[in-house]
Amino acid sequence: MKNTSLPENAYRELREGEEYKPIMSADTTPAEATPYSVTMGIIMAIIFSAAAAFLGLKVGQVFEAAIPIAIIAVGLGGLHKGKSMLGQNVIIQSIGATSGVIVAGAIFTLPALYILGLEAHFYQVFLSSLLGGILGIVLLIPFRKYFVKQMHGKYPFPEATATTEVLVSGEKGGKQTIVLALAGLIGGAYDFAVSTFGAWAETISTKMVGWGAAVADKFKVELSLNTGATLLGLGYIIGLKYAVIITAGSCLVWFVLVPLVGYASADAAAMSATDLFVAYGRPIGIGGIAMAGLIGIIRQAGIIKDAAKLAVNELGGKKSADVAARTERDITMKTILTIIIATLVATLVFFQFGVLGNWMQTIVALLIVFVIAFLFTTVAANAIAIVGSNPVSGMTLMTLILSSLVLVSIGLNGNIGMTAALIIGGVVCTALSMAGGFITDLKIGYWLGTTPAVQQKWKFLGTLVSAATVAGVMIILNKTYGFVGENALAAPQANAMAAVIRPLMEGGQTPWVLYFAGAILALVLTWIGVPA
Repeated sequence: MKNTSLPENAYRELREGEEYKPIMSADTTPAEATPYSVTMGIIMAIIFSAAAAFLGLKVGQVFEAAIPIAIIAVGLGGLHKGKSMLGQNVIIQSIGATSGVIVAGAIFTLPALYILGLEAHFYQVFLSSLLGGILGIVLLIPFRKYFVKQMHGKYPFPEATATTEVLVSGEKGGKQTIVLALAGLIGGAYDFAVSTFGAWAETISTKMVGWGAAVADKFKVELSLNTGATLLGLGYIIGLKYAVIITAGSCLVWFVLVPLVGYASADAAAMSATDLFVAYGRPIGIGGIAMAGLIGIIRQAGIIKDAAKLAVNELGGKKSADVAARTERDITMKTILTIIIATLVATLVFFQFGVLGNWMQTIVALLIVFVIAFLFTTVAANAIAIVGSNPVSGMTLMTLILSSLVLVSIGLNGNIGMTAALIIGGVVCTALSMAGGFITDLKIGYWLGTTPAVQQKWKFLGTLVSAATVAGVMIILNKTYGFVGENALAAPQANAMAAVIRPLMEGGQTPWVLYFAGAILALVLTWIGVPA
């Protein structure tokens, strides 16, 4: 009789001498990368890349696709009566889940090119996403053993836990696809009532009534609420704790900082609440996010050192006894090193002939990408392992600020400087997003007994498909909705990136005082135990 339940020690720390044995044991050879699983994974990557790009550009939050893809895989796998689909479902989920991480890397940065009135060609968006994704994969693999095995039971891996439970339930004949279909019908009917019949306004604001408009004008206090099914569902997915934290951040800016600034000077008093947010609230937030990223690097210094030591030992031929086991078999370190070098060479060519055209500036840009991506890889993986949320936007903001300052110092500014900095940011952002997302896949594989090398190899295909899809969708959305104007897509992260980079590259006034105030705020929040 096949085992269809996780071992009792799956979620707790192992006792001395105790060993974790996954559902698909190391001495078996389950079906994993088959024509069916690879094809379904590609289809999922395309569908969820398009959906995640639209959602992310509209509301600024990218949903993680792992759980819904796992539910769909389980439902379709149920058609194969009497056949174990667990190994194949893991590969479907792993390839398909590439969509969310590639989308986050692209839409947080590259729409800023359109916002700043610059050109964004298909090949620039595609190569930024592709090269960044590949870099994120290969930089994370040496850290796999540390995060998924050595820290077993010490990190909760919330998203990986939920996805694993879905996949395991599929082996027991789970019915999650019915729930997913029902939720889709309810959400579709809800949004149809709003968009087609105008049953109620999608965005409700206190300015819709007379007293609310007066309060906004006099006290600079405005409350708005998006009632779309997308945001309601997103709040459910991320959970109450982080929904409250996000809401608290908004309340702090809109109900405290903006009104206070409105009373600070006569010039500010003449501005609307929205204008005050753009001029003061956003820079404070940017400084806070950047400091949160720096705090992450400092906290992960020990992890970087320990995991790098493991990688060096393997590269030098000091392999542990369990390497021969199927469930512990990674892509070899020599292969990883080869891919890293090839990716950096490809990035060098892309920067030189597709962006900059100056060898010194190109080499500097390449160094920025590699150093920052390497340093932040463990920060991204650690965040996902603990809270299931990747602070990639903060790390990317820091990348943009640092890269802009460095590029300006070597004579690169203006439009070409903004384009270069944003593409550098796009590559780094995608690499960090991939590193954070991929550790979830690898933990799922560890719990269930997937071959790590198989997951790692096919992740490259998911990256290629998702990068091409995101590039095409972004260009279509820009032509259809745009990113500037009254009815444009919000793209909040990209707008923040644009706000940071313009003064740095055009010689305008950079709000360093506000950035510093945000950084101090992040330090205070970290000190009292609140996620900055």
